Amino acid sequence: MRMAQLLSLGQSPWLDMIERGHTRSGELRRMIEEDGLRGMTSNPSIFDKSISQGKEYEADIQQLAAEGKNAFDIYEVLTVTDIQEATASFKSIYEQSGGVDGYVSLEPPSQYSYDLEKTLTEVPRLFRLVGAPNLMMKVPGTPEGVVALRRLISHGININVTLLFSPHNYAMIAQAYIDGLQELAEHGGDLSLVSSVASVFVSRIDTAVDKRLEGLLAAESDPVRKQEMEGLRGQAAVANSKVIYQIYRQRFAAADFKVLEARGARPQRVLWGSTSTKNPAYDDLKYMDGLIGPGTVNTLPPDTWQAFADHGTAQPTLIQDASEARAVLDRLEAVGINMEEVHSTLQREGVASFAASLESLLSTLEERCKAFQGTP
Repeated sequence: MRMAQLLSLGQSPWLDMIERGHTRSGELRRMIEEDGLRGMTSNPSIFDKSISQGKEYEADIQQLAAEGKNAFDIYEVLTVTDIQEATASFKSIYEQSGGVDGYVSLEPPSQYSYDLEKTLTEVPRLFRLVGAPNLMMKVPGTPEGVVALRRLISHGININVTLLFSPHNYAMIAQAYIDGLQELAEHGGDLSLVSSVASVFVSRIDTAVDKRLEGLLAAESDPVRKQEMEGLRGQAAVANSKVIYQIYRQRFAAADFKVLEARGARPQRVLWGSTSTKNPAYDDLKYMDGLIGPGTVNTLPPDTWQAFADHGTAQPTLIQDASEARAVLDRLEAVGINMEEVHSTLQREGVASFAASLESLLSTLEERCKAFQGTP
């Protein structure tokens, strides 16, 4: 069984989807018990699709609208309910794994991504509201998110740091996690009860870099340079991820973390997100088969989960060609691709996209409330 092979190689397969019908039908429980599912992630885009299209939410929306709840309040009730039901389903995995797996992620409104104080207020509030030890609150890897991560970890709150693209940004997040653990230890906290993952988005990097390469190719007349650029298509995302993985291995092998580990701390695992293949010219499991290694998570959308279960290859690919990965990034810079600009643009676009998804969902809920209440 391929998912079991992943676990033997040190990677946990999570599902990048949450849907009430999936949870309540028993399918989620079946995937946990039979398929080896170890956790789940959500985001505003996933909830927008699930709630806007799912019939299972209609009765609750109607009742909440009748109680006079506004669209945002209804959104919170629906999402918290879904997260509570999912965390209950994963509780056995959480307990059996000693708190390594079995987590479900919830993201506060993306409009708070650059608001430190709002993040520091809303994340603990939602963490308490859900009331599950296997909940991970999401915080984006923005400059404000780096500060928030340290403070939230120091208060024992599980955090999934999302929208990471840059190796430099990742290194800052890893350090903030360790700093938060050190503060928690100084306060006498139990380090074994807090967990975190750093979610690196993968396929979007190839999409962005390939588009920039197309522009450079159109303007290039030197055949040698053109050949170099052609050979770099589809190479950026996996190379970028492998560089980040090397930083992870080095940082969590360092002496300062080992002191914390002796007191029960866990490494902040790297989670690969956005791992469905966007370009049909590329292998459908390019960002799955190519990113397998110890201390990692891959959160898969349903189609990619099914594809890997059908024809995936479980091999420890993350530790292969590590030096070549850095060389790929260097060659991209040499032909005119500013990778740091790519990374920062993708993070801004990611925040904006999730904020737009929330606005879309709130608009849908408002329209349904008006319909139930019979108001124009």
